[in-house]
This record gives sequence, C-alpha cells and structure tokens, in this order.
Amino acid sequence: MARPFLFSILRIVGALAVIPLLTWLFMIRMPGINPPSAAALSPAEMNLRAELVADVQKLGGDIGERNLSHYSALNDAAAFIEKSFADAGLGPRRDSYQVEGKACHNIEVEIRGASPEIVLIGAHYDSVLGAPGANDNGSGVAGLLALARRFAGKPMNRTLRFVAFANEEPPYFQTAQMGSLVYAQRCHDRRDPITAMISLETIGYFSDAPHSQIYPSPGLGAFYPTTGNFIGLVGNVQSRALVRRVIKVFRETAKLPAEGAALPAFISGVGWSDHWAFWQQGYRALMVTDTALFRYPHYHTAKDTPDKLDYDRFALVVSGMQKVTDDLAAARP
Repeated sequence: MARPFLFSILRIVGALAVIPLLTWLFMIRMPGINPPSAAALSPAEMNLRAELVADVQKLGGDIGERNLSHYSALNDAAAFIEKSFADAGLGPRRDSYQVEGKACHNIEVEIRGASPEIVLIGAHYDSVLGAPGANDNGSGVAGLLALARRFAGKPMNRTLRFVAFANEEPPYFQTAQMGSLVYAQRCHDRRDPITAMISLETIGYFSDAPHSQIYPSPGLGAFYPTTGNFIGLVGNVQSRALVRRVIKVFRETAKLPAEGAALPAFISGVGWSDHWAFWQQGYRALMVTDTALFRYPHYHTAKDTPDKLDYDRFALVVSGMQKVTDDLAAARP
C-alpha cells in the first residue's frame, strides 16, 4: 500500500509545483526587456513635464479636494478639463447623470479615425474625502490631457476617445453611481466598438528605496521587484493580449522600467480603478498605475499634494503611453 500512496503524494506535489509555473507563463511573463533605470528626459519630454506640473498643481493644489461633498470644486475640475480639451482644439461633451440630486459629469472628446473601432483612454478626476488628490488622481487626469493634446488633429486608423470620469472614489467605487460604470454601460447599450480601454490611475510616484514596493498578494512578491521605481500595467485574464501588447510597446521605448500582469479580477487591487467598469461590460481594459496603495505613503490622505510627485518619471510614463496609444490607434481592424 505504501507505493500507491507515495505516487499519490508525488502527483499532488507535482501539481502544486506546476501552478506557479503556469501563473508565471500565462499571467506574469511579459514581452520586452526593461531598462535598468529611468532615462534622461528629451527636450519634448521636458515640455511635457512642464504641462504635467501645471495641470497637477491646478487640480491637486488650486482646486484641491473635489467630490460630491466639495461639489463646487468637483465642478471647477470639470470646467478645467473641458477648457483644456477645448484649448487643444477638441470638442468636449458632457455625459451627465444624477447622484443624490446633483448633476455629475463624465467629460469626453473623440478624434474620429478611419475605422469606427475605438481606443479609449480614461482617468477619474474626483478625489477621495479628505484628500486634495494630486497623485490620486490629478496625475491620471494630467496624463489624459497631455495625451489628448498630442493626438488632437492627428489622423489615425482607429477612433480615439479621451474621457474624464466622475465619482470613482468611495462611497461610489464599484457601485451603480460610479461615473465610469455609468459611462461603460451606456457604451455597451450603444454597442460602441471599444477594442481597448486604458485607465490612468495614480501614475506620478516612484521610489528608489529598498523594499518600497509591496504587493496585495504575498506570492506576487516572488515575481516582481521590491523597489517602487517602475510603472505597473494590470489587466484581467480576459485582457491578457492587450496587456502584453501594451507592455511590449512601452518597454520598446527603453525609458522607464514597466511591470505587467494579467491576473484574476478577484485579486485585491487588480480591479481598483475605472478599467473595472469596462470589464463588467465585456470590454478589454487595463490600468496603468504606480500601485499607490502598495507604494505611496500619502495615498488617500491630506498629504497627497503636488510636491510629492516625481515629475521626471511621471513624464516618462506619459511619453511611453503616447507611443502605446499611437500603436493601438494605428492598428488595422
């Protein structure tokens, strides 16, 4: 009887050993090679840096906390975003809905391509209660505006859509009143052919300190760096092909280390932004993030102010995402 029992144990051990290998092969292993560190900024990236500084200062400094409890500031942020789009020669449109008797606005612009297929770049512009939201998510909105400026008037094959969302933060997060969920549902109802959605979520903080990066699941630390000097690209398993394509193009820029994963949505942190809303409607989507909760010491606090961001590496993120957007929008159907 000992031999069959031993074989059973060996089979179990073998199966358990295969699980990490399959996880690495199908969810974590990504194409391309990272540069060893961040590169110096080009002249164009220096100009981009100045834009990011100004826009984060406006949102996270001048306007500050912006949510339904600070409704006037939330509307000021919406107006600023609309003006920024308009100044770039784009025609902003409010996609509005009601929350607690107050009008809330998702703000979109569209650059029509030769194909009706849509590449959507989004970021939420509200901040959590008690925080001015410079990194969360003034950085994402600043990146959104910078990308929109660079593609305004540029002919592409696929249609580009840039959207700023309301009410991503609690208490509306992953509820029917979350701005991106309202928007994604309307896209689904209209049958909008969105081929890729990218959520820009806290993209401005980096650290070279040892052990500055933690992870939502202990096992992930075996596969990824423990220093928070990279940008993360995270999707669900269904968006694996999109994650791999985006990180490949981003790494080809050789400007800033990037780590990617296509993980089950139930893992903590994987769905913590507006890309989650598009998963609910069957769209492929991913989040670009500095993994704030797992790195940024001022996450969701009153100290999330514009001076805390690393604008050089922030500019490299947006520069890389410009190349990613160009690749996705240039693709043939």
